Amino acid sequence: MVRTFHFAAVLSFLLFLGNETATRAQDSPDIHVVVNMVQLNVAVTDNKGNYITGLKPSDFAIFEDGIKEKPATFAEGDAPAHRLDDLGQEASSPAPSPDVSTGSSDGTSPQTFDQLVAGSNVFVLFDTSDYMYRGFVFAQDAISEFIRSLAKADKIAFYSYSRDLSRVAPLTADRGELLQAVRSTVAGDQAALYNALLLTLKDAAQNRGRKVVVVFSNGPDNSSVVPPEDVAEFAQSSGVSIYMISTQEARLEPVSTAVFDRMTAATGGKAYFARNWRDEHRAFASIRDDLAHLYSLSYYPKANPNNGWRAVTVRLVGDRLKKYKVRTRNGYRPQPNRFSGGDKTTLSALNP
Repeated sequence: MVRTFHFAAVLSFLLFLGNETATRAQDSPDIHVVVNMVQLNVAVTDNKGNYITGLKPSDFAIFEDGIKEKPATFAEGDAPAHRLDDLGQEASSPAPSPDVSTGSSDGTSPQTFDQLVAGSNVFVLFDTSDYMYRGFVFAQDAISEFIRSLAKADKIAFYSYSRDLSRVAPLTADRGELLQAVRSTVAGDQAALYNALLLTLKDAAQNRGRKVVVVFSNGPDNSSVVPPEDVAEFAQSSGVSIYMISTQEARLEPVSTAVFDRMTAATGGKAYFARNWRDEHRAFASIRDDLAHLYSLSYYPKANPNNGWRAVTVRLVGDRLKKYKVRTRNGYRPQPNRFSGGDKTTLSALNP
């Protein structure tokens, strides 16, 4: 009980501190906006769900609160993300007809930071609560196969949770260490999904480039002290896409099903509900393919007096592309930070 109270108290304090700082930022006349790069993960599909490949930066239009933004970097799939200034004429040249693809894309991961934006970081969060007593080994198999299949991801982290979060394998490129970490997990205790997810998102937000959290949950949350709405907003504001795979147990609580759907859609991810272990494998394979076909776009926001929620919209340019669907996060809230040497408040986009 003491450990649970301590965890709840810490999370409550963090949320209170963030709300207090945000209030001061609104009241203070000394507010500055730090223009950080905003990172977007964008999926483009046809009406059958097939991925559209071969698009160029000129095929996308980004709007923040209705203000048209200029893309700063661009990448397709696992290819390196180049600064558009470095691409020169290629960035503005007419794009060829897009291709429809259902397979994995090829490409190499970013290796340097002077010409490229940092690559993909995938955080896997595994439910080891008492909901997981049935099918535990099957879930471990599905996660292990998923990790092995992410050959193009730069780094992967493996976390588990029940009442508390366990950082079993911090962000690493060592697949052997990750697979060993998966096999080391055991089931037990109640589920505090949203507590664990918030802490995982905070870890993911510290990294550059594409950031993704993949959650495997076997049931509803029964122990968290933070609401899912706060977790979803932090994910949106920090540019982290959330994918959730839940078993049929979550269907027993319609509220959890609705929350999973809303949270993943708001961040540009997807929610899956697996009826058996075969569905679990198919869901992980679908996420792998989605990550391989995402477009990465980023921009430096233009002057915007809005220090609250900023709506982000990505559209395709041209009549030939209007029939395709775009999926990405729908906005973010600049996060308040304090200057270390002054009494001023700054608002940051929180998208490194």
